[in-house]
Amino acid sequence: MALQRILVRYENTSVMLTPLIRGLLSVFATLRAYPAAARSCTSWNPTCAVALSMLIAALAFGVPNGAQAQVRSLEDIRSSGSIRVGVNPNFPPMSAYGMTNQLEGFDVDIARRIADALGVKLRLVPTAAQHRVAFLSSGRIDLALGALTQTPEREQLIDFTIPLHTEAMSVLTTDRLNISSWRELDSPDITLVNMRGNLSVELLKESLPRARTLLVDGNADTVRALAQGRADALVENIDLFLKFTEIYRQVEWRHLDDVLYEANCGIGIARGNAELKAFLDNLLLELHDSGYVNARWEHWFGAPMTVPVDPRAGS
Repeated sequence: MALQRILVRYENTSVMLTPLIRGLLSVFATLRAYPAAARSCTSWNPTCAVALSMLIAALAFGVPNGAQAQVRSLEDIRSSGSIRVGVNPNFPPMSAYGMTNQLEGFDVDIARRIADALGVKLRLVPTAAQHRVAFLSSGRIDLALGALTQTPEREQLIDFTIPLHTEAMSVLTTDRLNISSWRELDSPDITLVNMRGNLSVELLKESLPRARTLLVDGNADTVRALAQGRADALVENIDLFLKFTEIYRQVEWRHLDDVLYEANCGIGIARGNAELKAFLDNLLLELHDSGYVNARWEHWFGAPMTVPVDPRAGS
């Protein structure tokens, strides 16, 4: 396939490779471990999606200012005097530009506590969801936040801290739909809205194969589609979408407690950065035990996590 040919060419080259290309080669190694994905990306799967997102990021962004970025160790970060944390600028209440045109939200609060604990300045790097893995592998950022779900596919490419928070896939709908369980959505009369590239898209094809799908570009677009009646339900980590429902106060929103899927979200770091991971794991345990994580979650989301987080569940 085209992706494989491109990566083979870089893998066999004798010139010095940028860290970003080395990151792409690690993706190629992962694809080799998944022969079906390596042969074809026509069947959209998480491994292929991550690989293509890294390739797109390489072509679109390259290495900043012509310099060679590199993955930084804990000592490197401390010596530099700053830490670069990737956050999604369009993902309230996790992170978004506030009234003062500064990034704010749950992720920003966590990032600030990390910088304080390290004794360095915080540099927030706007990072779209599809670029997080590529930016970590290339050394553009030191950490990635933004509800980064821990999956086997991503674990082939990056490392995760212990859980920061959970995500619980449940149903957001309106009073137009009279259901009590997500299982009732498995009908050709139902249209589910979701975001392009979400891991949940493929999961829902397996769990609700008869429902139709409307794919949109962002979190706000999903809620808008529901409010406008273009879709019947959203099955996702609803905690991350409820903020947008406040825009449509004329709509009678319904959130079902019936949970389809649960997962942990951690902080993403570059593969093999053991000292940084150990530092973050210890810090997150302190922040969990002190109640800081849950307090900031409730501050920004207005309610506790749908599924309580167990920070000692491992990473």
